[in-house]
Amino acid sequence: MTGAVMGGEGSPPGSTATSEAGPAGRVASMARLLVVEDDATIGGLLEPGLRAHGHDVRWVRSGRDALGAAASGEFDLVLLDLGLPDLDGVEVCRRLRAAQPGCVLVILTARREEMDVVVGLEAGADDYLTKPFRFAELLARIRAHLRRGAPAPPHQQALRVGELVVDSSARRCTLGGVEVSLRAKEFDLLARLAAEPGVAISRERLMSDVWDENWFGSTKTLDVHMAAVRRRLADTESELDNGVAAPRITTLRGRGYRMEAD
Repeated sequence: MTGAVMGGEGSPPGSTATSEAGPAGRVASMARLLVVEDDATIGGLLEPGLRAHGHDVRWVRSGRDALGAAASGEFDLVLLDLGLPDLDGVEVCRRLRAAQPGCVLVILTARREEMDVVVGLEAGADDYLTKPFRFAELLARIRAHLRRGAPAPPHQQALRVGELVVDSSARRCTLGGVEVSLRAKEFDLLARLAAEPGVAISRERLMSDVWDENWFGSTKTLDVHMAAVRRRLADTESELDNGVAAPRITTLRGRGYRMEAD
């Protein structure tokens, strides 16, 4: 997608704005990143900028090249521009999610309509960032996703709410003994709710705890992920023939959400 560039505070090395420097500004461990961006200006800043912060980066400029890269290697995180020259970006998103179910998928888009964002998230994206964006914001999002995608400490106890068991150490959730299929952020969101059953948790707190303490964007991503969590619990519940029911997640208008304790 041409015409949208990064700018402002925290731009990568080589740009006109100052960048984070030194070990304190770097991500602690290297991650494998796939950048899918046809704009040479943006891609040419992202690739060296992310490398300078300790990541192994592969940059491709088309949907076909992105799918080829996903088929040939595992990535921890994918940055995907929706405005690709050859394939529909949303379809590429779906196919990348199928090929790389364990990776974090972040959409980069100049599309600002709410429905475009919802469609992208429902296609399998974990997050989105609208152009133009600050490089510092992108780094913060990447850090937050990679940090929360890391394995939990081995001593961490599983959470249980009724017949729902959320094991953060194993990154596994079961309902009545049947595994619930969840994407990474869906698991994190469900685990956060299960940590405090019966307690109202505000939208702002959920965004801070599950996404990032310095979240910049809309909370629409929370609504989409919450709907997905409810749908996946309902799908698993329908597979059971023993009367086991999933805990209800109640929407508290103007307040947030609550997982019911009974």
